[in-house]
Amino acid sequence: MKVNLRLLTIGLSLTVLTACSTVGDWFAEESYEEPPEPLTEFASEFNAKVLWDKGVNDGAGEKKLDLASWWQNNKIFAVDHEGEVSALNAETGREIWDADLDFNVVTGIGGGMEAVYVGSDKGLLVALNEADGKELWRTQLTSEVLAPATSANGIVVSRTSDGRVTGISADDGKVIWSYQRAVPLLSLRGAGRPVIAGDTVIAGYDNGKLVALTLNDGKVIWEKSIAIPRGRTELERLVDIDADPVVIEDTAYVVTYQGQLAAVDINSGRVSWSRDMSSQIGLDAAYRDAVYVTDDQGYVWAVQDGSGDALWRQTRLLRRQVTAPAIAGNYIVVGDFEGYIHWIARDDGRFVSRQQLSDGPIYSKPLVINGIVYVTAADGSLSALRVPEN
Repeated sequence: MKVNLRLLTIGLSLTVLTACSTVGDWFAEESYEEPPEPLTEFASEFNAKVLWDKGVNDGAGEKKLDLASWWQNNKIFAVDHEGEVSALNAETGREIWDADLDFNVVTGIGGGMEAVYVGSDKGLLVALNEADGKELWRTQLTSEVLAPATSANGIVVSRTSDGRVTGISADDGKVIWSYQRAVPLLSLRGAGRPVIAGDTVIAGYDNGKLVALTLNDGKVIWEKSIAIPRGRTELERLVDIDADPVVIEDTAYVVTYQGQLAAVDINSGRVSWSRDMSSQIGLDAAYRDAVYVTDDQGYVWAVQDGSGDALWRQTRLLRRQVTAPAIAGNYIVVGDFEGYIHWIARDDGRFVSRQQLSDGPIYSKPLVINGIVYVTAADGSLSALRVPEN
């Protein structure tokens, strides 16, 4: 039987782990954790204009959940931990509709094909019409929905905690195919969302493998080990791919915990380049330019696409529970545990601006669409800021 544990001591504080009950007494006591880096003063170069700021719902409550919002057809969609879904006009923040699904949610909202998708901790996946919030269908999957679902070409793709990626009919919610890999004895709690690239689904797994599946029937095209488990203990052998892959053109960028940052050709599965990196948080990429990564200490990196060489590293956000980075024009934007967003120059990694948008944490990667940054905070607030042009 599997139970949820909290890993308290391995040099940094990880999120909840999923493991066999035989290791349930490994982490019984708390130990001292070093405090987060205090904020340092700098000369702000601008203050990004807040277009609107709205309290949408209850957010994550008291839980540490990445309830990422979703942009689609000039609407922004948000969900809270109790399944309340809101649709807002992306330009004005005006509410268009809301729907209460009345179930527990542990991940953000997904979408595609004029619908949005919400998954529950009991494996229920619900499709809502993006225009009015009316329920289109609901499907019972095999376990907890750990990542936002997405859809294309008539297929909805969902990821569940039992290591399964499932293809579902966008028309009626019927399961079309399912692909599963065994979950390791011990793994980090979480899963990156599957990415649809044309007729291919790209998904990362807890054993450090990246897999490409055919969208129509779920057959394996290729699988590649991005990181190989090493070490004498199960903890040392953790190499989960929990961050969302980023796919641009024919390249998938992926990062593992205690492993590698890599660029992979989505047609062949060949690794173009890689470098040592540890992150369960996430990345963003500018094709043939640079890849930006938040590592597990809270350092934000810029890495040269094509070689993997480090361009710069911003170290002043150490242990501040920084989000995955988002590219916003000439800047990188990240959020932190005190509700700040930090603007970092892409060319040299210096801080250029800082704004506090919430009194509580920001767990979700900022969403950048059409020159606007959307920031979802754990308290249920949603903010839209204009990206400065210079």
